[in-house]
Amino acid sequence: MNDDALVPEAPGLEAVPIVVDGVAVARLYGEPLFAMPSDLYIPPDALEVFLEAFEGPLDLLLYLIRRQNFNILDIPLASVTRQYLAYVEQIRKTNLELASDYLLMAAMLIEIKSRMLLPPKQSADGQEVEDPRAELVRRLIEYEQMKAAAAKLDQLPLIGRDFLRAQVVIEQSLAPRFPEVDADDLRAAWADILKRARLNQHHMITREQLSVREHMSIVLRALQGRRFAMFEDLFDVSRGPQVLVVTFIAMLELARERLLEVTQAEAFAPIYVRLAYTPA
Repeated sequence: MNDDALVPEAPGLEAVPIVVDGVAVARLYGEPLFAMPSDLYIPPDALEVFLEAFEGPLDLLLYLIRRQNFNILDIPLASVTRQYLAYVEQIRKTNLELASDYLLMAAMLIEIKSRMLLPPKQSADGQEVEDPRAELVRRLIEYEQMKAAAAKLDQLPLIGRDFLRAQVVIEQSLAPRFPEVDADDLRAAWADILKRARLNQHHMITREQLSVREHMSIVLRALQGRRFAMFEDLFDVSRGPQVLVVTFIAMLELARERLLEVTQAEAFAPIYVRLAYTPA
């Protein structure tokens, strides 16, 4: 005997064999167990193993037929029903509600088998009646076709499961957009022009016919060939406030008709006027 097989005995203790991996029955918290405890209790439903999962009675019936290579048009009902009932008995012990649908199919199989055992009857016109298995075969074939179609659909790439949608942010270069001219800035510019006009007043009293349309043409001619024009440059302060008012109204009318644009680079910046761009 090998001297290393036993550990030296301590007073009052028996020799304990040296344990290597594979000798102990199990390990509990890292300690080896050489035999199963005599008081170990394992509940009956502590471990359940399901080798096959079926989606319904037709799925189970089709599985039994295909597993044994039976002809679906000539099903041996005795053998198939026996195997079917064995499976139903297993699920009835654990889930009675689930087994109810399977029991209905089992009753149908037993009925079909009993009808096949009886002598065949003839219809009123003398022809033989349809095979009792015909309706069941039709349902099985339709179910198998739908199951195959569902399997093909499941093989198609699915977003979120097989691939993810790529999201890329592309910054598009946009034309510079000038900020809108605030009404207060336009009013302040107009007040400044009126203030300058008062410094150039004449004491000559005359009557002048002023036309808004005419001044609209004057403003348009003044902007021809120019990229921008200062807002103040379009007013002739030497002609008095009446002409300034008509010129301002003409500019507002041209802006309303989208014939010119009033722009400003930023807040409190100078105001510019330009002809509106009309695409060809």
